[in-house]
Amino acid sequence: MKVLTTRPDLSLQIVQGIRSVAESLDPKIKTARTLVGVVLFMGALAWASVPLYDWFCRVTGYGGATGYAEQGSDVILDETITIKFDASLERDMPWEFRPEIREMEVRIGETGLAFYEAYNPTDRPVAGSASYNVSPFSAGGYFAKIDCFCFEEQVLQPGERVMMPVTFFVDPEIVDDVDAKHLPHITLSYTFYEIDLPEETAALAEDRQTSLN
Repeated sequence: MKVLTTRPDLSLQIVQGIRSVAESLDPKIKTARTLVGVVLFMGALAWASVPLYDWFCRVTGYGGATGYAEQGSDVILDETITIKFDASLERDMPWEFRPEIREMEVRIGETGLAFYEAYNPTDRPVAGSASYNVSPFSAGGYFAKIDCFCFEEQVLQPGERVMMPVTFFVDPEIVDDVDAKHLPHITLSYTFYEIDLPEETAALAEDRQTSLN
């Protein structure tokens, strides 16, 4: 099984750049320039903190973050585990959103397929993006998605209803984890929040509204 991860090196590059510049300057200018560099570095670090944290969670499973696999597991065990499905919406998201089924039982290593239903009851296009996690947190590093609607932003037209798939498996290595191997179930949770419409969709919606007026 190949898990896709990207290791950020932005912070390291910034530090190396600051160090090389500082070493080439006289002491007074060096001090001033270094202080400026430190300020810039701290700003860049703050900017990068969100993707760094997201990367850390995906690699370690910390906070219930899940992994991403290119294909299913080569090993399927006899042991089974129950997967529960949960759905919620941010306060201002006007969609209706729910899992098709509330739970399913799968063998560890077996590829599972589940669907979530989303409906836009409004009279305007609405774009959404889904955040996700699994609980208990100890299972996060062993729950791998092969394909998921959450990998892309979703746009629903007025009155549109869609079924959105997620393909996943539980990594067989979970049985070697003393904290996770006896879990009776894993809960997969999604929260949809509204985002800005893509430019093309927004332009079409504006043209449609203009023609109606």
